[in-house]
Order: sequence, then structure tokens, then C-alpha cells
Amino acid sequence: QVQLAESGGGLVQAGGSLRLSCAASGRTFSTYGMGWFRQAPGKEREFVAAVTWYGGSTYYADSVKGRFTISRDSAKNTVYLQMNSLKYEDTAVYYCGRSTYNGYSTRPSTPTIYNNWGQGTQVTVSS
Repeated sequence: QVQLAESGGGLVQAGGSLRLSCAASGRTFSTYGMGWFRQAPGKEREFVAAVTWYGGSTYYADSVKGRFTISRDSAKNTVYLQMNSLKYEDTAVYYCGRSTYNGYSTRPSTPTIYNNWGQGTQVTVSS
């Protein structure tokens, strides 16, 4: 069993920054990648960013490129999402996911390849 625990959400003014963390615990040895998704009220869950666990390759949604940075600390089994220049439309519940799919780098934005999800952390950006 693998558990994911997100933290770092909160309320911030537009233009501000937040750093989200997602710590994985349990049987994490077969991780191929981890990603961040978000879901705003009344909308479907959407891809934000992803990172391959061994090579560290990163992937971003167009809406966050240049503003968000994903990184991972393999020793701590933790993935981070640094969010800068936040906008009102970034308001959502942010979820981290873990994937054991060995073709991860071919489709990191596909929710169905993620085996485990955290409980989510709320990010609210005031305009």
C-alpha cells in the first residue's frame, strides 16, 4: 500500500506564490512518475505538471508553463510544486498522484495511469 499526503495549500493574493508538497509512504519502490492535477468547482480534474521519478523529466500544462515548477526528492519520496505568479483561475483543489506505469513518459497527463492519489489540498487565489 502507498499513501500520499499533500500539504502547503492555502489562501494567497493574485501574483503571490505557494509551494505544495506531496510525501509518499509505504511500498514506493516501483514508482515511475508523479504528477499534480487540480479540480475547480464544477470542472473536471485537469493535468498540471508531472515528473519522471528516475530521469527527472518534467511536463507542464500550457496554462502553468513558466509559472509553476515541479521537482522531486527521491531520498524523501516527495514531490513539490512551486507555484509563482498565481492567478485567480489557479484556484482549485490540487491532488498529487503516483504512477507505476512503465510507459509513464509517453502519457504523463493521463489520469488513468496513476495508481494512487492524495486527499487533495485547497489553493485559493484572491483577485
